[in-house]
Amino acid sequence: MEFTVEQIAQMLNGEVRGDKTLKVNQLAKIEEGTEGCISFLSNLKYEHFLYTTKASAVIVDKTFEPKKDNYPTLILVDNAYSAFTTLLQEYQKFLQNQKKGIEQPTYISSSATIGEDVYIGAFSYIADGCKIGNHVKIYPNVCILDATVIGDYTTIYPGVKIYSNTIIGSNCTIHANAVIGADGFGFAPQADGTYKTIPQLGNVILENHVSIGANATIDRATMGSTVIREGVKIDNLVQIAHNVEIGNNTVIAAQTGVAGSAKVGSNCMIGGQVGVNGHINVPNKTIVLGQSGVTKTFHKEGLILAGKPATENLDYLKAQALLRKLPSTEKRLRELENKFKSNE
Repeated sequence: MEFTVEQIAQMLNGEVRGDKTLKVNQLAKIEEGTEGCISFLSNLKYEHFLYTTKASAVIVDKTFEPKKDNYPTLILVDNAYSAFTTLLQEYQKFLQNQKKGIEQPTYISSSATIGEDVYIGAFSYIADGCKIGNHVKIYPNVCILDATVIGDYTTIYPGVKIYSNTIIGSNCTIHANAVIGADGFGFAPQADGTYKTIPQLGNVILENHVSIGANATIDRATMGSTVIREGVKIDNLVQIAHNVEIGNNTVIAAQTGVAGSAKVGSNCMIGGQVGVNGHINVPNKTIVLGQSGVTKTFHKEGLILAGKPATENLDYLKAQALLRKLPSTEKRLRELENKFKSNE
């Protein structure tokens, strides 16, 4: 794939400072750029690489002014990081669109519906009643069970397991070995100390533009649906339990667990190794810092939460400051106690 700098600038709604006719065919980090590469500069900590890079062109913010004269052709955009992300997405689409057809051996039920320009990798299994949209990419060793629906332009990477009746929207990405729709953790304790399995009869719904990381697990609902709303991004090794609802455009980092029937609002940011208790609500625009434990419902939007149990970050920081002073405070108390005893 080869484009001129001018063509890329038009794609990104940018303007060129330098040679518009230069051709680029690779993407690279600015410090590793060579001739024919295009890169970007958004963090000024890396500005010094702009004057040494061999890249043919670099995407920068319109507000950026070079401090030296020896720099490559620039593409000026409103937001260099966002623009380069757009370029990466277009390049990824180009690469993925090269894969089409159905490899063998593969099992596809005669009652399954397969759309146009689909790629299905070898050793994949598509069960009865499944509906696969147009331009879907299903990589090798994927298992899709009965009556699952997958929307257009969705990509499913190797080893993914999708249980029956799952509904997946368009333009979703599910990374390797994720499991969508396994039973929720439902067991009823009995008088004799044993547990009776509660059937999990619901399903999982992933709306459009959802991304699920490698080895993430999303459990089906006991009844109804576990719902991951549009635009949600879930990192690797995340556990979403039964009947959870995650709001639009929320992002969840690795090793986080959300317990059953919790509701997480829209545009939240949840850090790594966070635990969210079951049957609670996390309001819209909440930020939960890494390794926090959210144990109760919060009602105000836009809070920053931290700690175990989680509280507002300012209160958490104050408590931590006091905690660091405990050894010296204890020492002073002992000294005062001894002084008091000696004066008795």
